[in-house]
Amino acid sequence: MLEAAVTALGQVLDPARLLIMLGGVLLGLALGVVPGLGGIVGLALLIPFTYHLDGYTAFALLLGMAAVTTVSDFIPAVLFGVPGTVGAAATVLDGHPLAKQGQVQRAFGAGYASSLAGGVFGALLLAVAIPVLRPIVLYLGSPELLAFCIFGLSMVAVLSGNAPLKGLTVASLGLMLSLIGSDPQTGTLRWTFGSLYLWDHLPLVPVTLGIFALPELADMAIARQGIIDLGARNPARKSSVWHGVADAGRNWWLVLRCSGLGALLGAVPGIGSAVIDWMAYAHALRTEKNTENFGKGDIRGLIAAESSNNAKEGGHLIPTIAFGMPAGASMALLLSAFMMHGFTPGPEMLTKHLDVTYTIIWTLTIAHIMGAVICLSASGLFARLATVRVGVLVPLVLAIIFLGAFDGSQSWGDLYSMVIFGAVGWAMKQLGWPRPPLILGLVLGSMFERYYFISNQIYGLRLFTRPVVAAVLLAALWVILGPSIKTFLRMSRQETQPAGRRRIPVFIHRFDHHTAFTLMFIGIAAVAAWAATAWDFDAKLMPLTACCAALCFGCLTLLQQMLSSREISAGEPDVRGMVDGPMLEAHALDLPGPVLRRRALRFFLWLAGVLGVAALIGLLPALFVLMLLLARLEFDESWRTSTILSVGMTLALWFVFGRIFATPWPLSVAGDFAPYLREVSGLL
Repeated sequence: MLEAAVTALGQVLDPARLLIMLGGVLLGLALGVVPGLGGIVGLALLIPFTYHLDGYTAFALLLGMAAVTTVSDFIPAVLFGVPGTVGAAATVLDGHPLAKQGQVQRAFGAGYASSLAGGVFGALLLAVAIPVLRPIVLYLGSPELLAFCIFGLSMVAVLSGNAPLKGLTVASLGLMLSLIGSDPQTGTLRWTFGSLYLWDHLPLVPVTLGIFALPELADMAIARQGIIDLGARNPARKSSVWHGVADAGRNWWLVLRCSGLGALLGAVPGIGSAVIDWMAYAHALRTEKNTENFGKGDIRGLIAAESSNNAKEGGHLIPTIAFGMPAGASMALLLSAFMMHGFTPGPEMLTKHLDVTYTIIWTLTIAHIMGAVICLSASGLFARLATVRVGVLVPLVLAIIFLGAFDGSQSWGDLYSMVIFGAVGWAMKQLGWPRPPLILGLVLGSMFERYYFISNQIYGLRLFTRPVVAAVLLAALWVILGPSIKTFLRMSRQETQPAGRRRIPVFIHRFDHHTAFTLMFIGIAAVAAWAATAWDFDAKLMPLTACCAALCFGCLTLLQQMLSSREISAGEPDVRGMVDGPMLEAHALDLPGPVLRRRALRFFLWLAGVLGVAALIGLLPALFVLMLLLARLEFDESWRTSTILSVGMTLALWFVFGRIFATPWPLSVAGDFAPYLREVSGLL
């Protein structure tokens, strides 16, 4: 084994292969920065170029690219609140608030150091774990995967902060969204409303960009302020890269735990990257002390998400190499590359081709080091983006997001979904509704249904007698009930309230935007449940369960908003009828309510206008119009700046998406009237 490792290291350190690996790393970093793109796109792009390469060189190129997309997707997540890939969504929670506070370079240093540690840990786990984990992974079946899904859903209570009922309501709605489309059991079309786009379920990328990215850009546009305020104009004055690296070093035990969690979960087929970083984040939230700043700019939340996000790549390769079971779509493409170069995943990779396995391990390790060094070296340049004027930043990022969302399934529906969920996400942010549970429910819902039906058909109730299932379900039960039990025990130890003070119920008599938003969720769940009653039993079992959960938790949330308790002193006047909860006018944007609502409406009208103009003249020309007019009319940039900005970004988007990735642009009315222009330009 040692001889194979040394031989493989010699193969990887060949100067020509290192140069090719560096090319793959640079491409992976570029792909990770663009929202909606990632390892899958890169592998699909590069595999044809490996036909005439030997296996070692091909893996140096492919793995060099795939290993570092999770390093660079961190950049837009921190700077703009835009996850470069769905696996960076949890990074947004603390990374973007740190950028707003002027701690950009500190966030970069901590993130890159955690990424490097996680990536190397994942590679080392791959080196030692394949022979050990082989019987374990083979033992895991649909009941265990179902239990893992339930455990993931139990994290909703943790990710909801001080609003667990709202989080459970949102997670139930996420489950409902995941069930849209053709039922895999009966073929029944569920909640598709006659739209062909919804037959194959709701794509994750446009929903994620809508829920997390657009609300952050909307707040920048509404406040007329960039990522950081004028008092923190130079982020280097408040933080440094090495400060962040030191943060990662001080939290080495958290890095190690979350790296191990990411690598182990990555080794389980079916547990995708969109879930793992949330589980690691929730683990940090539950196990660390003084977590009141999580979600507001706590460096530990960023460290937890990034270390697990990179460690999972090594974990994904364990079932791919050892058993030929790809852990995700990108691993399925990598599996095809193995077969193309004459390597059959399975026992041969641990015996006959052990040197190839160690080549993969060394490539992962060196690629992560290359990516971290490049990003650390360029962190000062990236940090300067935090000081770019809002009139330049928002139009550019919006154009990239539109094309990133469209690349999800290359359908008009992707753009509509992003804008709709962007409006919903912004409203949720203003009204104090947690957004992460929606994505968690959307990711785990279809997996949960699939594993439930398979497990029920094969094992029936016996599935709960399997040891791993029982252990994971008990852990999920503790995650849900543990905080309540601890709170009850703590309250039971406290002394009674001081004399002369009592708690009285406060009833909210008037209808406001908080209750209206809750009633909207309840109404959606009720209408969806009514529509599901006409389906076959197998098709409606999970949808009705999700709808009933949403109705139950939504009604409890409404009751909580209408009824609350308040401690008053003897003789203090009763204040029944006062509204309990933050008002929209007192939002952190510090703007009068009418101004805030007017600017928000204008922002989303701009987005709706882009869709209308795109339907007429094509998506890329519409984005040019958006950037030009938004910069000039909304943010008062000069015509010269607006024109240069719009022309330059349009040409860049055309080259990247149109020429490199050969994106098929959506058809427009202008192309229907002038087929010759469509044929010549390829844009209409």
